[in-house]
Amino acid sequence: MADLRLDRIAALAGGTLVQGDPGLRVRDYGLDSRTIPAGGLFFAVVARRDGHDFVAEAAARGAAAAVVSRDVPAPRPGFGLIRAGDTVAALQALARAVLAERPRTVVGVTGSVGKTTTKDFAAALLAARHTVLKSEGNFNNHLGLALSLLRLEPGQDAAVLEMGMSAPGEIRALTAVAPPDVAVVTNVNPVHLEFLKTIEAVAAAKAEILEGLKPGGTAVLNADDPWTPRLSSGWRGRTILFGRAAGTDVRAESLRSLGLDGFDLEIGYAGERHALRFPFPAETAVFNLLAALGAARALDLPWDALRPALASLRPAARRGLVHRLARGLVLIDDSYNSNPRAVEAALQSYGRLPARRRVAVLGDMLELGDGAPAYHEQAGERAAREGWDLVAAVGPLAGRTAAGARRAGLPAGAVLEFAASAEAAPRLVELLRDGDLVLVKGSRGIRTDVIAEAILAAYKET
Repeated sequence: MADLRLDRIAALAGGTLVQGDPGLRVRDYGLDSRTIPAGGLFFAVVARRDGHDFVAEAAARGAAAAVVSRDVPAPRPGFGLIRAGDTVAALQALARAVLAERPRTVVGVTGSVGKTTTKDFAAALLAARHTVLKSEGNFNNHLGLALSLLRLEPGQDAAVLEMGMSAPGEIRALTAVAPPDVAVVTNVNPVHLEFLKTIEAVAAAKAEILEGLKPGGTAVLNADDPWTPRLSSGWRGRTILFGRAAGTDVRAESLRSLGLDGFDLEIGYAGERHALRFPFPAETAVFNLLAALGAARALDLPWDALRPALASLRPAARRGLVHRLARGLVLIDDSYNSNPRAVEAALQSYGRLPARRRVAVLGDMLELGDGAPAYHEQAGERAAREGWDLVAAVGPLAGRTAAGARRAGLPAGAVLEFAASAEAAPRLVELLRDGDLVLVKGSRGIRTDVIAEAILAAYKET
């Protein structure tokens, strides 16, 4: 964590210390008054709720100081108060200054699908030669990225940071805080269309990460993505391409499915071919690996140094994690998030796995704008055409998903509709049979994790 005096924080954040001991040292930072660590600095951010209304609560839970943008009564004598024009700008300025204190390699990861997995893979691979900070969970916006940087320790010489967006300009703002040495773009797909309207706009927004690269930086791009040429049209610097096609800098060849145990494959890397067993049953994870290897290649890491990390990679919770359960059931918990391309890939990859019956639990995909009904119908159609035996649609657009599945040939009795995950969970537990393979996928707002947890509770892992 950034260990700083209160007066130093005020200076770096562009604020003024109006109360408190200038020499008070702070090393924990937060935005949530309920979870602020004892002795931490609370940023009173104005968002859906006004953080200034919770300064007293943060103090009661042990916060030592707060950054505010308007007058707030001191919750107790000696409590530190830093006044800034804008608390979000102050947080970002502080994070930018902490990162700039000493040279560090920054890898920025963006893309429509697979950002978090790619970030996790890249951080694991870079740890072969670096001491790495990675942004935790989905800390990928203007607040989360800054908080991640405030966790930097003096010995960490690299940071792998997820850079997300839902509107134009957001990635540009993130690269202003943390300019990358290496920028990874996993792919461009229809996401956040409620705000961006077109996939062309998605590509343009993702391209902002290339604009923010440091001089001499490297772009790591997906050679198999048809949007890559448009996204990179203005980029003239060093590029590492990854994919399946011959001639790419990092490529996957000779894929052989091992079912639930993943893939055997060969990786082309630095002009050589290397055999690899990869314990992820979804082919999309192979592309996440290639993207992460592209970052390693950009930093000239040799294959032999990467071997231990490659051998230790495992799926993260709710991102395609396979649970082998009692009575021969298999649960694939992919409930972390969802979008049209991710659903298509999951239905295709997992639909090929052996099972007595395949059950697709599909929660709504959010932020798709006017095209949402059509995308949900397409998801239902895809499930039927990929051979899923039962489709359970969950959320306000469940009717659209169900309609697509029925139109593509699933009988009415094999298509279920639920308004919410809490309603679906007990019913699905009752319907499962020995030997079923169950995929649970949906956007976070639909809480399909509730369904996954109910199945796990009913059928213990073997």
